[in-house]
Amino acid sequence: MPKVFDPYIERTAARLLRSLRGSGGSIPLHRVQFSQTIIQHLLDKKQAQIKNTGHGFLLAVVEKF
Repeated sequence: MPKVFDPYIERTAARLLRSLRGSGGSIPLHRVQFSQTIIQHLLDKKQAQIKNTGHGFLLAVVEKF
């Protein structure tokens, strides 16, 4: 079954991605004030990743070359 395109999720995910890039490419996951749906959308599209630092988790932009 094809995924349904939701403009709200797309716009909000783009806003989170811009915020991540503006903050140096990563931010502690506990400081992210976006819903789990938005975060999961970026993870599914492979635009962001979760990194375990040993002291917590970071939401980071995936570098594309």
